[in-house]
Order: sequence, then C-alpha cells, then structure tokens
Amino acid sequence: MINTNNIIAGVDEAGRGPLAGPVVAAAVILPKNHSIEGLIDSKKLTAKKREKLYKEITNICDYGIGIVSHRTIDKINVLQATFKAMRVAILNLKQKPDNTLIDGYGLPDQVIKNEGVIGGDNLIECISAASIIAKVTRDELMLKIDDIFPEYGFAKHKGYGTKAHMENLNIYKACPIHRKTFSPVKKNIPKMEWLISKDKLNKLAVQLVSLHYLNKNYTIVHINFNLNEKMPIDIVLKKDEINVFVKVILLLKNTNRMNIENLTTDELKNMKYEASKFNQESDSTLESKFEIATIFLQKNPIIDIYNLQNED
Repeated sequence: MINTNNIIAGVDEAGRGPLAGPVVAAAVILPKNHSIEGLIDSKKLTAKKREKLYKEITNICDYGIGIVSHRTIDKINVLQATFKAMRVAILNLKQKPDNTLIDGYGLPDQVIKNEGVIGGDNLIECISAASIIAKVTRDELMLKIDDIFPEYGFAKHKGYGTKAHMENLNIYKACPIHRKTFSPVKKNIPKMEWLISKDKLNKLAVQLVSLHYLNKNYTIVHINFNLNEKMPIDIVLKKDEINVFVKVILLLKNTNRMNIENLTTDELKNMKYEASKFNQESDSTLESKFEIATIFLQKNPIIDIYNLQNED
C-alpha cells in the first residue's frame, strides 16, 4: 500500500539491448495532481509524442538522469551498468524519495529504498515518465553520435541490432562506441592492419577527436572526414556561443610530439581564412576560437588539444 503523502520516484532505463552507445536511466517524481496526459510506456509512443511529453515532464517535474558509457558496460556488464545508471539518476533528483519504483526488477540492494514493478512503465505514471525521459535522452545522444559515425545508421536504429546495423557492422567493422563484449561486435573488432589496408586511419582520427569534443559537451557543427593536410579545418564545433575550428593531426609515433610553436602562425592564418568563409556562408556572428588536436592511435588513443592564439 503506497502512502499518498510519500515522495515516490519512478525509474526506468533505455539502451540495455543495443550493440553500441550508453545505457541511460531516468528517475522522475511527478507533482501531485499534475496535468500531464498520455503517460504510458515510451515504446508505445511516436517520437513526436515522446518529445512533447518530454518537454511537459521536464518543465514541471523533479527528474534525474544517469548515463553509463559503452566502455563501462564492457567493464562491468550491461546489467551492472544499468543498476549504476539508475542509482545515478536517483541521486540526481533534487528531492530524496521515500520510495523508488523501478520498471522490471528492483536494484539488488536497499541502500536506496526501491522495489521492482513488472510492466511498471505501462502501469505507473511516474515510471512511464521516467521511460520517456530515458528514451528521449538516449535517442538524442545517438543522433549526435550519428553525426560522427554516419556509416552505421545510428540515427535510425539507435544502436540496436537491426538487419541494416548488422550489415554495416560487417562492412565497416566496429567503431569506438560499439560495445566490444557483445557477440556481434566482438566478431567485428578491426585490427590495425585492416584499418591501414582500408585507408581508415585518417577518418578514424577525426572521428575520435570529434567524439572527444562531444564528450565535453561541444556541439558538432561540421566534420571533414577526409583528413588532408591541405585542409586547414577538419571539425567545426560550438560551445558557449563560440565557434571552435579544429585542425586534426594524426601522429604516427607517440614520440613524434608536435612543436606547436612552429605551426601556429601558418596554421592560424589558414584556419582564420577558412573560418571567415564558414561564418559568412552560415551568417554566424559568434566569436571564433582555433585549436589543433593531435592524436596517436593505440588501444587508448592519446589526444592533445592546443589552443592557437587568435591575434589579428
């Protein structure tokens, strides 16, 4: 029996099953006598309806989000990663709930008071609201990832193992955001020899640097996937009302560290010229910032960012 005076949070996740990307959990506390209509399992809603409800929920509700990366999923397994995301989501609530209702099975401990509700995302409104927040949040993340890895079709399947995704995985092999412990991915992890033979290193360098910026909450505006020394700008980003123009340089040896002082004058001159053309074409009046990103490819790539002084 639920005490109606208690603060109850609903919790649900999105992204346990996909072959790529993070798992996302959300916790939602609905106001008493709220006016939100149509709260059901997010999977039963159209994308347009989910987005409408997402705005309504985030406008009036206390909600928290937990995101656990593909790397952590590979380290601790997807079930434990899901529990971790749920705990983070609950802790990100402004209020401390008296009880937490979780879709499916509850957390394996009671450090946070909780209970599982089978089919709860279609039975209990606060869980339905959580399922909508988790789903929309993860879908938006996968759309951003699709900008970096467009060959896999993440915008359509969101990382799930659809026929198209499996075909692209077999053709292009796994990318850095695939879950390497998942069987279809494990069979398609590219070796360095394959990357070299297919002339993939330059593109991978740009993609990894783009992912590095995305993880730091930059917005990807444009990516030049054909890394070429003659092109002064490879990535255009936006953050805090500033356009950031980035040149990516792939280092063949980790010991081949750049003497950045020898590059800044010519690089900045060429980058400023291209940035000026980009700003004119996009009618942008934002301040511009220029950076060089070097990357050395290994199991854990080394990325260094150099800020070029913007002196007129």
